[in-house]
Amino acid sequence: MSGRALSIASIAAVALVAWAWFVQVGREMSMHAAMPGMQMTPGMLATMWAAMMVAMMAPAAAPSYLLYARMSKRALASAAYLAGYLGAWCAVGVSYALVHWGLQQAGLVTADMRLASSPLAGALLLAAGAWQWTPAKASCVTRCRSPLGFMMNDWREGAGGALVMGLRYAAWCVGCCWLVMSVLFVAGAMSFAWAAAISIYVLAERVLPLGRTFDRSVGAALAAWGAWLIGAALV
Repeated sequence: MSGRALSIASIAAVALVAWAWFVQVGREMSMHAAMPGMQMTPGMLATMWAAMMVAMMAPAAAPSYLLYARMSKRALASAAYLAGYLGAWCAVGVSYALVHWGLQQAGLVTADMRLASSPLAGALLLAAGAWQWTPAKASCVTRCRSPLGFMMNDWREGAGGALVMGLRYAAWCVGCCWLVMSVLFVAGAMSFAWAAAISIYVLAERVLPLGRTFDRSVGAALAAWGAWLIGAALV
């Protein structure tokens, strides 16, 4: 097997395992949440959100991972790069889990893991929609769409350097998507359909020449959804 074929097989295997893990964890968490009087512990929520983030971002990791593997030609360093990238998203998942736990303690999360307050859900969607229009979002997207530029400017040798590169590149991707991911608090934290839709959006944002119009259109749709939720709650 050629080096490129091995890299493609490796990232495909990681994505498949991540989604299988997510589905398994999701089913277990959904069964637990459906039990009367049962609440999710911080550890359970951390596992759930970390699994979800890794599954959703594994496809988006493929372009930069394949480029790094081709430039590095070292399997260990390539694996370290991917570990850094997905590890950063695991940390983001834990952060979402802490927010989820706080909302749960405040009685603001339903049994199917959605925000119980329509105005709060609407405000979150408005914020996510507005972020899509900001210069900060545009800057992050530009970096994420140009992994070659990142590799040329931030290259570090060895497995340790590759790990740091994965973490640094993931930071730009977090900047792109952190508020879009929060839509899961509205759509349902364990909605496989919404997780897949967001994963496809993130991948398309990175590999297709859709430009800022694409991001802004998504932002307008999120804002319209948020305004509708708030308006419906006030009627």
